[in-house]
Amino acid sequence: MTFRRMLALTATAATLAALTSPALAISAYKWKKRPLVVFAASEGDPALARQRGIVAALRPAFQDRQMVVVYVVDDKVGAELGTGPGVSAAALRARFGVAASAFRVLLVGKDGGVKLSSAAPIPGTTLFSTIDAMPMRQQETQKR
Repeated sequence: MTFRRMLALTATAATLAALTSPALAISAYKWKKRPLVVFAASEGDPALARQRGIVAALRPAFQDRQMVVVYVVDDKVGAELGTGPGVSAAALRARFGVAASAFRVLLVGKDGGVKLSSAAPIPGTTLFSTIDAMPMRQQETQKR
């Protein structure tokens, strides 16, 4: 293998590692969306079903607040109300310190910081009051 080929492979590996970085994945939403990251051990988790029900019932309010919901279930990552972050479940669990067996819901602000964390489903009223109290959200509503 030539030096040039080895250098190209190293650069490709570094690029792939960066693309799958959980920090980069969440930062793709930075200043654009407010991710609600929902972790569950399995599809059969009753807390996951409750959180999904909350999201489904309040979809217009989630969209109005520029939220994206990212589900990390078992070893799968998917998103509603937007595109997925393009990162593995294990990387997201490591980034946020969530065990594979745990249920956890995190509200991440547009600035990338965790604003709310719960081991139980978060009701819409709690999510929206937290978001609506944020200075950036207040600016958004004033601009309308």
